[in-house]
Amino acid sequence: MTTRVAAIDCGTNSIRLLVADLPDPEAGPQAPLVDLCRRMEIVRLGQGVDRTGRLAPEAIERTRVALADYAAEIEKFGAERIRMCATSASRDASNAADFRAMVEQTLGVPPEVVTGDEEARLSFTGAVRGLPADARSPYLVVDIGGGSTEFVVGTREGGVQAAVSMDIGCVRMTERHLHGDPPGLDQIAAAQADIAVAVDRALAVVPGREAATLVGLAGSVTTVVAIAQGLQAYDPERIHHARVSYEQVAEVTADLLAKTREQRLAIPVMHPGRADVIGAGALVLRVIMERAGMPSVVASEHDILDGIAWSLG
Repeated sequence: MTTRVAAIDCGTNSIRLLVADLPDPEAGPQAPLVDLCRRMEIVRLGQGVDRTGRLAPEAIERTRVALADYAAEIEKFGAERIRMCATSASRDASNAADFRAMVEQTLGVPPEVVTGDEEARLSFTGAVRGLPADARSPYLVVDIGGGSTEFVVGTREGGVQAAVSMDIGCVRMTERHLHGDPPGLDQIAAAQADIAVAVDRALAVVPGREAATLVGLAGSVTTVVAIAQGLQAYDPERIHHARVSYEQVAEVTADLLAKTREQRLAIPVMHPGRADVIGAGALVLRVIMERAGMPSVVASEHDILDGIAWSLG
């Protein structure tokens, strides 16, 4: 018997929906979930949080509009179980109660403001199921979000060995450092130094340098990989499990940081809501690869959203 579930991941930059059928437990650990609906909207819930410590009213309203649309989709598909996880922006905000009340009224279930550790474990579960055979374990899974980046090390068989969340997301780093259009060399250097300190702290907690494969999650990674592949349209099937080298990541990062926002918007695979923060996201990925000594990264379109869905089984 399959179970129809709805997973919602509400991050600092985007809110995403997955409605899927989980396989019968007797089908075995490698049986995939069956996607029925995947949606993503850029709502920038974390707008200004790093500076003010509060969720902006207009950001909560943008999220409400997207969530109301998702609630209608969930009802249409008849999902039996719903779980919504809210991540970094909601952990940081002093007015998180306003956000929680809005979600309960709109969706009918409360959001779970997951800890960084739980966020990391959900991301790992979603990412490692179905990895190709040439992706050797142990894995270092990095989920580069808007407000934070999760670092998780583990194996498919043994699960998570260690996990940590650091406040170096693409929105946070852009708001903190990359103010120019394009950002100046001094701004880039400041962001790089900030990221490097956080990455080194993370790698002191999780043994990422000992991992055999780096797996990168979320929109910053998949966009960089799509650009590195020269895609003329965003194609999840070609991006999922694609492997790109450190040299390719470094080249794409330098190019993105040298472009204006308008020039980044003209890149065929660029989501309009990501154009102003993709430079910082690419920089986070590049610094992680440098500090962890990773020659390549495997992109995964399956991430915390899939982990949330699996947790409902």
